[in-house]
Amino acid sequence: MFASPAFAQTAGASGGAAAFIQFVPLIAIFVIFYFLMIRPQQKRVKAHRAMIDAVKKGDEVVTGGGLIGRVVKVSDGEVEIELSPTVKVKALKGTLTDVRTRGAPAAANDAKS
Repeated sequence: MFASPAFAQTAGASGGAAAFIQFVPLIAIFVIFYFLMIRPQQKRVKAHRAMIDAVKKGDEVVTGGGLIGRVVKVSDGEVEIELSPTVKVKALKGTLTDVRTRGAPAAANDAKS
């Protein structure tokens, strides 16, 4: 005979512990993913929301479309931005990407040469 018969093997006594051991790497991956990806993103969103809520008249803002202007009026969910002395636009607060307060120093790479 070329083939040997296959016999059923007896199962180990600790089936529950083996199942737990299989989930440990998945749990570890989730924990690492949480601390490296999810938590920093939540901090950035919280900081951005606080920055947007603190916008006030006279602040220089940058919109999502790249427009830079000075805040003239702040209402509930909107801001009126003065782009030039004759041009004013309304924008939603949620579309603001950056708020620069009056008197804030310019970034080092924006120095004029």
